[in-house]
Amino acid sequence: MSDFTTPTLSQCIDQARNDINGRLSGVDGFLRRTLIDVCAVVWGGVMFMLYSFLLVLADEMMVDKAQLWLKRHAAIWGITAGAPKYAAGPVTLTGSAGAFVAAGTILQRADQVSYIIADETTFTGTSATVQVTCQTVGAAGNAIAGTALSFVSPVSGVSSAAVVAAPGITGGSDEEDKEVLRARILDRIQEPPRGGADPDYKKWVKEVFPAAKVWVYPLWMGAGTVGVAFIHPDRDDVIPTSAEVDQVTAYIQDGRRPVTANVYVFAPIADPIAYQIHLVPATDAVKVAVIAQLKDMLIRDAQPGGTELLSRINEAISLADGETDHTLVAPIAAVTHSPGHIAVYADPTWV
Repeated sequence: MSDFTTPTLSQCIDQARNDINGRLSGVDGFLRRTLIDVCAVVWGGVMFMLYSFLLVLADEMMVDKAQLWLKRHAAIWGITAGAPKYAAGPVTLTGSAGAFVAAGTILQRADQVSYIIADETTFTGTSATVQVTCQTVGAAGNAIAGTALSFVSPVSGVSSAAVVAAPGITGGSDEEDKEVLRARILDRIQEPPRGGADPDYKKWVKEVFPAAKVWVYPLWMGAGTVGVAFIHPDRDDVIPTSAEVDQVTAYIQDGRRPVTANVYVFAPIADPIAYQIHLVPATDAVKVAVIAQLKDMLIRDAQPGGTELLSRINEAISLADGETDHTLVAPIAAVTHSPGHIAVYADPTWV
């Protein structure tokens, strides 16, 4: 549609007036406050609305521009948009032996996010671990191990304080971002299924976790094997949990992988980068900007068994808003990671 220019509202009205003048003798469609002029303005407005609607349709019919019809395009290509999910996980309670906690009891986080206990529990000792599910759908329900919770209503014989147990309350996710969904549709169009080629495994992982970044390794454990590693670039903790690895493994093995392929899905082992930075100016705002750039750089560059170059680290720091100068004290050389290990962000030491 880039070669077609739609007329403006004024041009549409003038065209209507000219059409009237060309078809009716003895009238002037350009005379204000006449019935003919009123009709020309109305018809021109209708014409402009139709042109505008055609422009919307032109965008909606194309995957790279669609907004309202994006999920429809996804469905046509057999892609299901990622729905929001509830977070769930273990919580440790403390109390006295014999204390009873009913199913449906509510725990609450300091920010008012609440969790419901799934099953009734009777204490056999001074502590008990229960499974909870967040009452609010989305990533906001996720909580790392050690997060403090408390009972909304007191429970006899049980401390009001509770704590999230390892590996944390996980699995909560927001509705899939439109641009992530668009990228998946374009990948499906540009990389059609090829019987178990690299793009197929990446597609299968993204059907479980749409925003995931995926690496595929042929012959990972020898002939007939495939290694699949993935991370969550949309989360602060990018490393998948063991439950998420199991979820992806089951999904790929459930009639999707070639029957002769043994698939090994794994989470890369995190190697935090120990940054030491002398920053000028060393204000909180500039530090926050540097941290954001370092995180973005690692999401773009880091890969299992990869190398983090000093030039890329320095470039990321220099791109931070407000930075005028810096010295990268550590690392002092490029950091190369072992196979299966990946660089992850760690808070810098400011020197």
